[in-house]
Amino acid sequence: MNVVLFDDPVIRGQLLPLTFTRPVATLRVGILTIAEKWKARLSADVSFATQSYLAGKFSHTITSDNYWINGALCPDDAFVAVLRILKPNDAIEKNGRILAVRTADDEVPEVIAGTVHSYPSDVALIDQPWKIFQQNGPQLRADFEMITKGRTSHPVIDKPTVVYNAANVFLEEGVSIKAAILNAEIGPIYLGKNSQVQEGAIIRGPFSLGEGSIVSMGGKMRGDTSIGHNCKVGGEVANSVVYGFSNKSHEGYLGNSVIGEWCNLGADTNTSNMKNNYDVVKLWSHVKKDFISTGLYFCGLIMGDHSKAGINTMFNTGSMVGVNSNVLGGGYPPNFIPSFSWAGENTYDIEKALATAERAMGRRNQKITDADKSILREVFAMTAQERNWEKKRS
Repeated sequence: MNVVLFDDPVIRGQLLPLTFTRPVATLRVGILTIAEKWKARLSADVSFATQSYLAGKFSHTITSDNYWINGALCPDDAFVAVLRILKPNDAIEKNGRILAVRTADDEVPEVIAGTVHSYPSDVALIDQPWKIFQQNGPQLRADFEMITKGRTSHPVIDKPTVVYNAANVFLEEGVSIKAAILNAEIGPIYLGKNSQVQEGAIIRGPFSLGEGSIVSMGGKMRGDTSIGHNCKVGGEVANSVVYGFSNKSHEGYLGNSVIGEWCNLGADTNTSNMKNNYDVVKLWSHVKKDFISTGLYFCGLIMGDHSKAGINTMFNTGSMVGVNSNVLGGGYPPNFIPSFSWAGENTYDIEKALATAERAMGRRNQKITDADKSILREVFAMTAQERNWEKKRS
């Protein structure tokens, strides 16, 4: 089975700034990315049909029989069962949106030659950035069941560590825990290979910690939270998703938020996730070029890759930060901070931004590739109009 996960152009736009630097299917929701979920459930390699400037890093493979699947769709057993019996040239749709097509074509056909099946059940479609933390709890539970089925967890050998509902806790090889509390009574706790839970940390499920990641001393991890690989997290985190190689090591609150890769939140950075007047939260839309209603009462921070926040930064409810921005200064920053901005009023020079990214990645023994640099240069050019101070000074 040749699986190509395609970016629905409407959904991709709605998911910016997270999709400036990646295909939709590489978004993490739960323990796994959407692509990893499909690979595991179909026992097949997957590739990506995405924007041309991303293709150097995320390519796709075409054969004479391809299953094109909407990259925003999180799979479940029921949908996979329907997909497996799909005939050539047939498609599956829901509410007018194509979810899957089986075709020999090298792209999703504009006109379906076969039968279009309307999918009757609910689906988890990540078509807005807040859907990532909104769906994280259910997806974490589903991923936990799939990943751990038929396997035995490594034991918790630290005697001072207290574990509630040990059957719902799974440790991969090399996990280190010291004097912590793991409460899996409400939901599962998954600790990835070579991850660490340091002294005094409290974790309540559903929760996942990626390979090589660390929960700092005294960290308070509330439920429905997923931490990617090689991250450092501390303070208080609730219903949030932190992508790989990002840090929130110190005290401060992060709630109902999504943090991209290679980000850093300085000491005592806090996010507000509920308005004082208990009103529905609005969030910036890169499509509408304006704030739109999320329909949610809880929504914190959406932050693109390589962005940083200085110490004591205070994010308002419903804040969005673009790619490679530096949030600095006193008071509350604006609810929308464009990509490649410095302190919200100056442009972060692209060469200096690339040099910083290279240093940051080098500290984790990672190298910035030519493809990475090309992507960031493209995003810099694409987002020029967002940096309105440039227009005012021209």
